[in-house]
Amino acid sequence: MKMLSRRALLAVALPALPALAATVARAQEPADYPTHPVTFVVPFARGGGTDILAHLLGGKLQEQLGQPFEVQNRPGEGTVIATNFVAKSPPDGYTIMMAVSTLAIDATLYKKLPYNPVKDLALVALIASVPFVLVVDPSLPVHSVDDLIKLAKQRPLSFGSGGIGAFHHLAGELFASMTGIKLTHVPYRGTVPALNDLVGGYIQLMFTDFGPAQALIAAGKLRPLAVTTTTRLAALPDVPPLAEAGVPGFDLAAWQGVIAPAQTPSDILAKLNTQLNAMVAMPDVRGRLNDLGMNPIGKGTPDELASFLRAEIVRWGKIVEAAGIAKSE
Repeated sequence: MKMLSRRALLAVALPALPALAATVARAQEPADYPTHPVTFVVPFARGGGTDILAHLLGGKLQEQLGQPFEVQNRPGEGTVIATNFVAKSPPDGYTIMMAVSTLAIDATLYKKLPYNPVKDLALVALIASVPFVLVVDPSLPVHSVDDLIKLAKQRPLSFGSGGIGAFHHLAGELFASMTGIKLTHVPYRGTVPALNDLVGGYIQLMFTDFGPAQALIAAGKLRPLAVTTTTRLAALPDVPPLAEAGVPGFDLAAWQGVIAPAQTPSDILAKLNTQLNAMVAMPDVRGRLNDLGMNPIGKGTPDELASFLRAEIVRWGKIVEAAGIAKSE
């Protein structure tokens, strides 16, 4: 048989290359995500604002993407346990987590972490900012921030938080340092356990997200004294900002977002980002966020949010250092 020349062989092969390339590309494309249930981790106990938000978003994601987003609570160590679990999970989009400002706080709070917040995790979407409310045990003889400060200078008072380094903790430390009082910090494994002890009289005050405290405030079991931002909450129009209630310059808010392992394929991150941003724009979701005392965000691409996270690490690092609560381990 006569052998084909190299030129003739190329003439035969070249027309087939585009079709071959298209076949290879299709073979490398990931299956339509998601094809099975997704684990949606919450780093706190059930019932807190983050848990409520995870169930809300998880339900919407299931409606939009056709697969369950199963909420799994992994409280402990100020979100480190849950965050490490996600950072070490396969980067395939099937393990995501509701993250809060603690993700940035822990970068300074802990001298050593089992993960790197920037290198090992990706901030997929920024859902909302979260003003917090200063609440007290109604049995305390205080009806204003000024009353609380005066009482704290007369006798020891304790405040609760969802864990060491959690926003509730840093807000309390900042409040104490700015007012010159001493408060004893009592950490819990989530917001709800801390609120339960506050209602029970075991601690005297707390900075809490509004959602889990809403019913207790309405029932008169907690007394709100102030909010941590310079603007009032729509749900608590008669409660002043701390900056107006005797602590000039106090302005602090946390945030809620969704994270995934850093090496998760960019197309999956982009899909989740698009879906979550669109959800935050939905009237029913925005209404629920407002009910929870959160301000909707729902903006930014994963690349833009990576820059945001780095800036947040710097911002919260300054607060951690000023509070003097950085851990050696």
